[in-house]
Amino acid sequence: MRIRRGRLTVSGAGCPARAGGRPRSRPRSRPRPGRPPGTAAAEAGHRVRYVTTAALVNELVEAADDKQLSRVVGRYARIDLLCLDEIGYVHLDPRGAELLFRIITEREEKASIACAFNAPFSEWSQTFTDPRLAAAIVDRLTFRGHVIATGTDSYRLRATRAAKTGVATN
Repeated sequence: MRIRRGRLTVSGAGCPARAGGRPRSRPRSRPRPGRPPGTAAAEAGHRVRYVTTAALVNELVEAADDKQLSRVVGRYARIDLLCLDEIGYVHLDPRGAELLFRIITEREEKASIACAFNAPFSEWSQTFTDPRLAAAIVDRLTFRGHVIATGTDSYRLRATRAAKTGVATN
């Protein structure tokens, strides 16, 4: 399962095996059906990390300032599934966008990325300021990936309305 972005992009073949092909020390359980991809991957024994894009960029900027960027990039490269949330909600400065690009490039074709976003790809140049960088990020995230459009309805709004009227939701 290679999950990349959210409207949801799902990419490639199965989650990568541990580096060096070594078997895992803990047994893998079968994920329960209907579970979110990150939860299902974690239940199957994969290393999963959920982070908002803004939090990741802040962590990368702080690591670069402390001269620890290689260590942080390496740590994110070892994760089987990186779940990036809220891409496109916050405009990134050029430095932050380049650091995020470095993470995405480091993981390219090696490990999975699931991304949640609310804007079409044509509007990503507003988030990433540099249109060439935005195009490169879209290219890397969609290569051998799957984009799943979940629609424009907010499940939170739907659940709130249903709770007020007493109607069950999906």
